[in-house]
Amino acid sequence: MPVKAPAPQVDTISAAVSPVMRWYVLFAMVAVYTLSIADRYVISTVLEPIRLELQLTDSGIAFLSGVSLALFYVFFGFPLSWLTDRSSRRNIIAASVIIWSAMTVCSGLARNYWQLLLSRLGVGIGEAGGTPGANSIISDYFPCVRRPMALTVFSLGAPIGAWIGADIAGGIADQYGWRSVFLALGVPGVVFGLLVFLTIKEPQRGRLDRASSDDAPTFIETMRFLWSQRSAVHLIIGASVTALWGWGLMWWTPAYLMRSYQLSAGQAGAITGPIHLVGGVAATVLTCWWLGRPSMADPRRILWLMGAGVGIATFVSIAIYWTHSLPVATALFWVFIPSIYFYLGPSFGLLNNLAEPRMRALFCATLLFLANVANLVVAPQAIGILSDGFAPHHVANAASLRLALLCLAPTGFWAAFHYFWSARQVVQDQERATGVRIQAQQL
Repeated sequence: MPVKAPAPQVDTISAAVSPVMRWYVLFAMVAVYTLSIADRYVISTVLEPIRLELQLTDSGIAFLSGVSLALFYVFFGFPLSWLTDRSSRRNIIAASVIIWSAMTVCSGLARNYWQLLLSRLGVGIGEAGGTPGANSIISDYFPCVRRPMALTVFSLGAPIGAWIGADIAGGIADQYGWRSVFLALGVPGVVFGLLVFLTIKEPQRGRLDRASSDDAPTFIETMRFLWSQRSAVHLIIGASVTALWGWGLMWWTPAYLMRSYQLSAGQAGAITGPIHLVGGVAATVLTCWWLGRPSMADPRRILWLMGAGVGIATFVSIAIYWTHSLPVATALFWVFIPSIYFYLGPSFGLLNNLAEPRMRALFCATLLFLANVANLVVAPQAIGILSDGFAPHHVANAASLRLALLCLAPTGFWAAFHYFWSARQVVQDQERATGVRIQAQQL
């Protein structure tokens, strides 16, 4: 483990940072996350039209849409995060946005299975460098006690991106076909990547922390420190299983609605899209406000809130795929969908506080690796295989998909357990990583 050094001197760029610039960087990173979520999950909105055109099974379309992207997204995450901890985060984020947006355009230009597969692989490679770098750069614009709040604002990109990928994309697909959706999302992303490169400055690492190190630790040293932070381990597992549960269910929800209630892609998107936007943003903003309260300076309270919220929402998710009533399911979506957002900002905020400054990108990459294996590889493919297996003659239908989703829904209870377990040691682990002691009156 590198030897601790005194608090670093603030460089010229850091000293000149104004509140306006700090919040500009934060909202720029929100836009980065929005594009990432929209480009990643838009294919779930047009899953059924693509499956029918390419004549695929449920397990076949699951591999093309989710697993193909995740294979490169999760495995490129570690080397790119290692590079992020050692070089310009601004440059890596800008390049990542441009690459994945260009490959999204290629997805819209694809004319067969293999072209679409290769395009989705490219989207995965590009997106691997976006979120860890964004988390790290935000952590050097906001101090320790404000990071959970700032990274909760950052997580607004998830509901906004999901709304774009569901409601807006569904309407475009109904009017102009599924290929036009990828073109509409990809072209603006290339332009925005250039804007990030031209307008954001790189801050000094760890400038707002008392605990810092002169040299970047090795990958092995970072993983050893992560393993020693037991609260971080349980937080990562809890967030990863939450992604398996919530985002895994949502991946197949548009196809489920289309099959079960005879809806088009646009009609299915019109049900879930506004809930992603209104409910997801409301849940995120409420969480942001709550985390800004003095009482929430105790990280244990944040973890208790996350565990309780996910546990309650798990009961709701089971009811959604159990009922045969579209009005009932729609009403319950207003509880379930917001619940898959409120944990994002607190998870990354707490995790950044459990990592030393030059370890943050790799800590985030570890969470992203496990979470995206869970919700892009395990959940879509498992549900596809189960749906094919439950169906008569292995030809998937609405009933088989319903049963497959009901098999996944109870995993939310597993996630809640890890949040509660993480709370047992989080105070000591946070103080160890940041050198900032939580005041007695805050506990």
